[in-house]
Amino acid sequence: MTEKIKTIAKINNVSIMLIDDADKLVPIRPICEALGIDDKNQRSKIKNDEILGSVGVLSTSTGKDGKQYEMFCLPYMYALGWIFTINPKNVKEESQEPIIRYKMECYTALFNHFVGQSEFLEHKQKAIEKQLEDIEKIRSDYGNQKLLLSEAKKALNKVKEMTFEQWQINKRQLSIDFPN
Repeated sequence: MTEKIKTIAKINNVSIMLIDDADKLVPIRPICEALGIDDKNQRSKIKNDEILGSVGVLSTSTGKDGKQYEMFCLPYMYALGWIFTINPKNVKEESQEPIIRYKMECYTALFNHFVGQSEFLEHKQKAIEKQLEDIEKIRSDYGNQKLLLSEAKKALNKVKEMTFEQWQINKRQLSIDFPN
């Protein structure tokens, strides 16, 4: 499979590249350079991490200059989490605010995923229960109204079926008893 290199972000005017092959890998060195942190320390930190250590790989890729380079990379999915672990105090001053903002967005995303989703489900369940109560009340009211309608139709049919003789026996009165 051929690889494509594409820019997925810019940090301090440095392009963060994605090796868009089957593995979708992100080299960490350009990110470290853009943030002003030592890539060797970060590579060591990644290798010692119980999760990142198992997914970090060396990959050979073609640079913009057309030459082949071996780069330490993380799968795209994990690179975003690794950036979250970077301490803003350890990056160059102009990178501190973007890292803090990024971490805040990560905290919000985690909250929305874990808590926000359960909050949504709780509200949804309450709305479903209320709607079921409303439906049951309407169903009950409908049943009562249907019974009243049936009784009114019977009374109407009694009047329709009344004969002249019955009317005379009934003291010349038409009596329709509508249900209440």
